[in-house]
Amino acid sequence: MYKKILLATDGSEHSKRAAENAINIAKSSPGSKIEVVYVVDPDKVKSDVLKNWNAADLRDQRKGRMKDVERMAQQSGVSYEIIILHGEPGPEIVEYANKNHIDIVVIGSRGLNVLQEFVLGSVSHKVAKRANCPVLIVK
Repeated sequence: MYKKILLATDGSEHSKRAAENAINIAKSSPGSKIEVVYVVDPDKVKSDVLKNWNAADLRDQRKGRMKDVERMAQQSGVSYEIIILHGEPGPEIVEYANKNHIDIVVIGSRGLNVLQEFVLGSVSHKVAKRANCPVLIVK
């Protein structure tokens, strides 16, 4: 049913639960592939660089956020690909989903920055409003 599954992740607990759901969808749809999308937010890059002045440490920190999701996908045996985008997470996820004809987006209801979501509206809400495909928001 769903061949191209976009899993938006940021390493939060909600995104790990979203990964579980994306994997279950992929397992029930033979021939499907999960496109695991992580968006590097330019607003957070400056603070990340200040905290991790070594570029290798910064890359390791970003990879660490993806490690659990990648491990889950490997253990389940589903086909997946990791894609790193740069920009504001909501619009980047929507643009990628719409341009690449994604069948379903799976996203956590909250990310790592709860205050920003409260003030500006959540990334999941922005994606649900603008994506041209079904969006599964996982609590």
